[in-house]
Formats: sequence, structure tokens, C-alpha cells
Amino acid sequence: MKEEKHKQTFVEGIAILGITGFLSKLLGAIYRIPFQNIAGDLGLAVYNKVYPLYSMVLILATAGFPVAISKIVAEHLAQQNHSGARQVLKVSIYLLSFSGLFVFLFLFFGSHTIAKLMGNPELDLAIKSVSFALLIVPIMAAIRGYFQGHQNMVPTAYSQMIEQLVRVITILVLAYLFMNNPQYGVYYAGAGATFGAFTGAVAGFIVLNIYWRKMNQQNNMNQMEFNLEDWESVWQIVRKILYYSLPVAIGSLIYPLFGIVDSFTISNLLQLMGLSLKKAENLFGVYTRAQPLIQFATFFAPSFSLALVPAISESIVRNHHKNVSEYIGTAIRFTILIGLPASVGLATLAQPINIFFYKDDAGSLSLAILAFTVMFSALAIISTGILNGLGRVFLPAKYLLIAVLVKLVLNTALIPIFGIHGAAFSTVFAYAFAALLNLLAIRNDYDHGIYLQFLLKIIISVFIMAIFVFFTRWSVIALLGNYLNSLRIIMAVVTFISILFGIISYFFGLLFTGAITKSELYYLPKYGPKIVYIIEKLHLLKFLKD
Repeated sequence: MKEEKHKQTFVEGIAILGITGFLSKLLGAIYRIPFQNIAGDLGLAVYNKVYPLYSMVLILATAGFPVAISKIVAEHLAQQNHSGARQVLKVSIYLLSFSGLFVFLFLFFGSHTIAKLMGNPELDLAIKSVSFALLIVPIMAAIRGYFQGHQNMVPTAYSQMIEQLVRVITILVLAYLFMNNPQYGVYYAGAGATFGAFTGAVAGFIVLNIYWRKMNQQNNMNQMEFNLEDWESVWQIVRKILYYSLPVAIGSLIYPLFGIVDSFTISNLLQLMGLSLKKAENLFGVYTRAQPLIQFATFFAPSFSLALVPAISESIVRNHHKNVSEYIGTAIRFTILIGLPASVGLATLAQPINIFFYKDDAGSLSLAILAFTVMFSALAIISTGILNGLGRVFLPAKYLLIAVLVKLVLNTALIPIFGIHGAAFSTVFAYAFAALLNLLAIRNDYDHGIYLQFLLKIIISVFIMAIFVFFTRWSVIALLGNYLNSLRIIMAVVTFISILFGIISYFFGLLFTGAITKSELYYLPKYGPKIVYIIEKLHLLKFLKD
């Protein structure tokens, strides 16, 4: 009975983690839009220059630790060694507290130097503001890992959701207060936004503490007591944690480095071209308008990648290599099926979406270029998951590091010629390069399922979609222009109607070209059988191959 209850809690926890994870990503993707409306492109630039730096040092301090801690704790619990599991938590808290304190001191006292290197000394306050989160977030990582080791995902799920919610509220409230007070202004608004990382962390820590106290009461533990005879060597625990967490940390570190490259190069290079600091920072803010849109468009990729790792690993252990090839082929095909139309659709609707979200069309061309990051970054993430599942955990990290260097070289070469459009192109090319290297590495061991015939079918379907979206866009603009005075409302309607027609036309394009099979549709998670049923009712099943 107790085991059944434990299994039920675990399944419920996974479901809650999925739901809250999606909501957190949704909040994380859209809050920049009202923030830009409040603080303008300069405020957005301040925030987006500093936050990748925080993400990078946070990864250095914590990335991979929850996974590593959960694995080690689970091993102890499987042996009924509860005191050993608690000892892992205690060592983890000390280890992560030290690493968090170290990077806090680095950011807080080095903020002025870092701001100058970024080309804007006024970023000093924003860097100091975000540094305080590093005193709490690492401890939260240790506690989350401990709960996950107990196969209890609920505390992690709820704490992440509350953390994100409080962070977003802090960002918007402080930005509004500072922008409406003449004594402060845009740089204080940016600092207030980065301070949201600290208030969110405090809220998340409170939630975790509530669950921690509840666990102690259920297990009759008033405090963390340890039997010295059951203690492992502290050094052994540290080595084990570092061994498991290092590959995850390296892989996670690369993506914020793309943002770091932009933070340190775009504004500096624009100023070398003769632009003023304010103009350069405004252009950087315009450039970063694309971030929430791309982040949301690729929300499927990390979850898909996480699901691939255990599936591929299990098939390899069981010597089911045919299953491995099928997993790899299906994952890559569906990534292209979703990523390519998302990229083309976003590029086609770049101007309407830009006006709808940000009031004007500044940077629409760079947004259209960056739209193709959706497909290539999704492919890079999925192929990284595949390589991790194959046990080649350091290979994608190496390739992504090479891609970061490519991004740096291209930024330096292209920004002086093309401005922010050059930075956009370098981002797309760098992600495409990383994805290509990953796919070539996969191809050495397994068939990745990308064939010319399949690609042609997808391209034809996307071309059909683009035509429908293009004509829908201009038809709706022509129609509503006679009745509505607000350009922003017109573009909102254009965006939603064009997306709807784009999805429908693309789906029919896939059916008619035979780019997707009945079995692939049927085995889509949750909704596959329902989609096949609807197609059957519409008498379109004849277009689907088995």
C-alpha cells in the first residue's frame, strides 16, 4: 500500500512538474514584452545584457548539481541508508553555499569592471542587484536534488513556479515604479528587473522550506542528525557530485555564452562604428526583442531532449539498436517538422508581431533573420540529447563551444558591416554549425532519418504555408485598415489569423505531400489517436501512408 502511494505521488509529481514547467517557460517568455513596453528598448538592453552573465555564473555555481544529488541520494535510499542520504544533502549545501558565495563576491565587487568591459559603466547597479540571488539559489539546488532523490517532484515543481511568478512580478512592478519616478530612470528599472532573481529565489526557498519541515515532521526528524559511523568521506561525496554534474554543467553553460558574446560585443562594436552609447544600447535592446519569441517557439525541444536520453540509454543497454535508430530518426524528423515552419512563419510575420508586441517595427529584419534560430537551436538541443543518450556527453559540449567561438568571430566581422543584422546572422549560423556537427557525429553510429525526399516534402509544405500566410497577412491588413485606427490592434488580428491559416495550410501540405505517416501521427504523445480520428472523419486518411 505504501509503495503504491509512493508511485502515485511520483507520477503526480511528474505531471505537476510538466505543467508548472510549461507555465514557468510561458511566463519567462512573455514578461519581456510588457517590460519593454514599460522601460523601452534601453531598459530591455540593460536587462538582457546583464541576465546572460547571471545565467552563466549560476550554471558555474549550480548546474547539474540537482541531478547529481538526486542520483546519489536515490542510491543511498535504495540501500535504506537514510543517514547517508542526509549526509549527501549536508555536504551539498556546504559545497553549493561556498560556490554561490564565491560567484556572488565575484559579481558584486567586480561589477564595475564587468560593466566597463560590456561598454557601459552604468550597468554596474544591475550587475550588483542580480548578484544577491547567488546567495540563495545554490542552496535551493541542493534541497531540490534531495527531494528529487526521494522521487518527490512536487516541491521542485511548486518552488520553481512560485520563484518565476514572484520574479516576473518584481520585474514589472519595480520597472514601473522606477520609470515613473524622475529621480531614477531606465538604469534603475533595469537593476530592479535583475533584482527579481533574488526576490524570486527567496519565494522559492520559502516554499522548499515548507516542504522540508513537512518531511521532517513525517519522519520524526526535528533536525539533521547523523550517525558518524555511517558517514562517507566528504571528499568522496564531493568527487561523486562533481563527476555526475560536470557534463550537465558544461552542456548547460554553452547556451548562455551566446548571450554573453552579444553582451560584450554588440554595443562595443556599434560604438566603434561611431554610434553614441545610448544609440548602441537602444539597438541592442531592439536586437533582443526576438529572445522571448524564440524561447517560446522552442519550448518543446528541452522536454523532448530529456525524454530521449533514458529511452535511448535503455535501448542500448538492452541491445535494441533498431529502436535506437527509430528514436533518433523520429526525434529529428519531428524537430524539423515543427522547427522549420515555426522559423518561416515567424520570419514572414516578423513585422506584424514586432508591432503587436513592441509598438513599432524597429528591428523587424533582425527578428526575421533570428527566426531561423528556432529550427537550428531546436536541432542542436535535440541532437545533444541524442548524443547524451548514446553516452557521448562531452562531444556536444565541445561542438557547442566551437559554435560559440564561431559566433564571436562572426560578430566581430559582421557587426561593423551590417550592425545588429550581422549579429542575428552570426547567431543563426553558429546554431546551425553546432547542429550540423552533432548530426554528423550521430550519423557515424546511427541513421538519423534525414533524407532528401523527406526534406523536399517539408520544404514544399512550408512553401505552401508561407504563401497562405503572406496573402492572409496583406488581405487582413487591407480589410481592417478601413475600419480600425490602431495599428497595434490591426497587427494583433493579423498575427493570430495568419498563424491560424498557417497551421491549417501546413498541416494539409504535410498530408498531401506524404511527409508524415499515419503511425508517426498515431504515436504522438496524448493527442496522436485523436488527430488520426479527426483525419479519418474528414475522409483524408487516404493521403496518409501507413
